[in-house]
Amino acid sequence: MFGSLSVIGFGLSAIGPAIGVGLIFAAWINSTARQPESANITRPMMFVGAALAEALALFGLLLAFIQNKPS
Repeated sequence: MFGSLSVIGFGLSAIGPAIGVGLIFAAWINSTARQPESANITRPMMFVGAALAEALALFGLLLAFIQNKPS
């Protein structure tokens, strides 16, 4: 049963970035629905925020694999 807890931990910690990305896109959709002319201005900021949230999830996956390495 070596290392199974780190994989379970990553599965649980992936919920946070998933919720974060969902909130980012929901906020962008709401702001675009209220002011459609601002869509081109806010779109790059939305993608930067989503990329940062996904980078945190990938960083957690990397740490789960590093910790799972047998010694």
